[in-house]
Amino acid sequence: MATVFSGIQPSGTLTLGNYIGALRHFPPLQEENDCYFCIVDQHAITVPQKKKELRHNIKSLAALYLASGIDPEKSVLFIQSEVPAHSQLAWMMQAISYIGELERMTQFKDKSTGKDGVSSALLTYPPLMAADILLYGTDIVPVGEDQKQHLELTRNLAERFNNKYNNIFTIPEVQIEENGARIMSLQQPEKKMSKSDANQKSFISMLDEPAVIRKKFKSAVTDSENEVYYDQLNKPGVSNLLTIFSECTGRTVDDIVSEYRHAGYGAFKEAAGEAVVSVLEPIQGRYHDLMASSELDSILDNGAERANTRAVKMLTKAERAMGLGRK
Repeated sequence: MATVFSGIQPSGTLTLGNYIGALRHFPPLQEENDCYFCIVDQHAITVPQKKKELRHNIKSLAALYLASGIDPEKSVLFIQSEVPAHSQLAWMMQAISYIGELERMTQFKDKSTGKDGVSSALLTYPPLMAADILLYGTDIVPVGEDQKQHLELTRNLAERFNNKYNNIFTIPEVQIEENGARIMSLQQPEKKMSKSDANQKSFISMLDEPAVIRKKFKSAVTDSENEVYYDQLNKPGVSNLLTIFSECTGRTVDDIVSEYRHAGYGAFKEAAGEAVVSVLEPIQGRYHDLMASSELDSILDNGAERANTRAVKMLTKAERAMGLGRK
C-alpha cells in the first residue's frame, strides 16, 4: 500500500477546474492507498489574509473534500497548522536548502517581481512543502503541472538529507493527472480557469448555484462558426466546453460532437451547463450539511490526532539524525 499526500491552500472556493483536475481523483486513491489530505493554511499566509475569511475558507475546503467523496475512515483529513511537526521540519529543510535554488523557483519569481514588500515566506515556501510531504513517508504526490518544480526540489532535499545525515526519507514520486488536468477560462479559453480571475464569468466555483452555472455557460466564449467540434488551436472555447462536458458525463468528446455538431452553440452550451450542475449540485448539498453541523469539527479533530501521531515519529527521526536535542 502506497502513501499519498496532497495539500490544497484555503485561499477561496475551489473551481470546477480544481475539481476535475484534482479533487475528483482523490476518492479512488483512498481505496488502495494510505492517504493524507491536508489543508495547507500555513502556505496560505505567504500572502496577506483576513483572519475571519481564512478561518472560514479552512473549514469550507475541508467540507468540500468530504462532500467530494473523501472518507475520514479511509483517509486522514487535517489542517496543516494543527500538526506542529510541519513547521518544525520545515525549519530543518530550510537549513539544508540553498538560497540560489529557492530564488530560481518560478512561483517565487512570478509573485515577487515588481513588488515593494515581499514576504520571506514566499522564498521559503518550498522547504515547508517538502516537510509536508516527507513527514508521512509519502510515495506519491498528485499535483498540477505548476507544482512540478517544487516537487523536484522536495526530492532533491530528501536525497540531500539522506546522504548527509541518515537515510530516513522516502523519495516521493510526482503524479500529474493528464485527463482534464487543464480546464480553461470560460471567457479567455487560452488561460487556465482560476478563482483569482477578476472576471467572475470566467470560472465556475464549486459552490456556484445552479442558476449561476447555467448563466455562465450561456455567456461562455466560443466563435462565430456555430459548429461543434474539437480543435484546440482554432476553436479553444468550444474545445474547452467539450472537455468539461466529457469530464462531467464520462462521454467521449467524439460522442458529444456527433450529437451536437449541428445543433448550434445555444443547445450545446445549455447541455454542457446541465452536465456541470448534475455533478456539483449533490456535492453542494453535502457541503452545506457539513458546514451546519458539528460533524466537520469532529472529523478534523480526529484527523489532526492521526496526522500528529504519524508526523511526530518522522520528526523525531529527523531531529536525531541532525543531532538536535539531547538524544
